Amino acid sequence: MRHEPTPAENRLWQVLRAKRFHGVKFYQQLPIGDFIVDFASRSQMLIIELDGDTHADSADYDQRRTDWLQREGFVVLRFGNTGVMGNLDGVCAMIERHLRK
Repeated sequence: MRHEPTPAENRLWQVLRAKRFHGVKFYQQLPIGDFIVDFASRSQMLIIELDGDTHADSADYDQRRTDWLQREGFVVLRFGNTGVMGNLDGVCAMIERHLRK
């Protein structure tokens, strides 16, 4: 678990925190099993992961992690930090589309 969130995590957290996003409760840096996910809504069984440049080197690990989380019943949405910083509205629209399913 990191003590300092990235700028992208901070930016998205301002949208998700305190049930601001469609009344859904999200947690930041939530432990689930052996993993700590960036953001999660337990009630929606939704995990949101933000990937920075360092994730390019850990694609196999990220896939194993995603597979495990999906087996536990979660949907995992992944966004790049650059997407959050450059197109927050688009990221939020994708999250909203998932919540409306």
